[in-house]
Amino acid sequence: MKQTRLMMDMPITVEIADSGAPDDAAEPAFEFFAWVDATFSRYRPNSEVSRINDGRLALEQASEPVRNVLALAEETRRDTGGYFDVRRNGRLDPSGIVKGWAIHNAARLLRGNGFANLFVNAGGDSQIFGECPEGGPWRVGIRSSFTPDAVVKVLALSNRGIATSGSYYRGGHIYDPLQAGPLETSVVSLTVVGLDIYEADRFATAAFAMGERGAAFIEGLDGFEAYQINAACIATRTSGFDQYVIPS
Repeated sequence: MKQTRLMMDMPITVEIADSGAPDDAAEPAFEFFAWVDATFSRYRPNSEVSRINDGRLALEQASEPVRNVLALAEETRRDTGGYFDVRRNGRLDPSGIVKGWAIHNAARLLRGNGFANLFVNAGGDSQIFGECPEGGPWRVGIRSSFTPDAVVKVLALSNRGIATSGSYYRGGHIYDPLQAGPLETSVVSLTVVGLDIYEADRFATAAFAMGERGAAFIEGLDGFEAYQINAACIATRTSGFDQYVIPS
């Protein structure tokens, strides 16, 4: 079964390839995404994040999931030398870590319900487990930075997460935490494959903020690979990236 819904201002797709999966098998995942949006959105006035930013909720009084996500964000800030930071101008914006965290936990929820073969995608970032409906690894495309309908690489993935950070669709939504200003970089997209989407997403965001050095940063991490494209259409890949590429 496969379903797509517009949630959190982006399309979210859940596909379960287990035989006999009922039509409502994805419902727990969609309910979880709805809870994430209600809890973490900066745009919902009564979310916990909005109430913290407005001074209506003390951080120590926030729910355990919110405190845990903010602790993970601080861990990522340290892991990336400050290139990832959910605090900007005195306010919280955890969106750079929440999406990957939510995708990963939604997929784990479905795994806990007994499904082994599944694909959960939110806004282009995915958690993949098991095999696709036809058998074998799932096929995941990396979209062109310049032509939205084109795919530059197709990857074969199983039990992995894949995340892309870039400026070509949403504009300059990633800033440079170390310079406290807009990010200036020739890189237009950076795709990271990791052991899970939470890890891939947090490092993709930070590596993109590093500019041209992003792929080299990913190269230095165990268990991660990256594919980086700059404004001149030149691609840089980490040494093990091609293990995932399906020859064209």
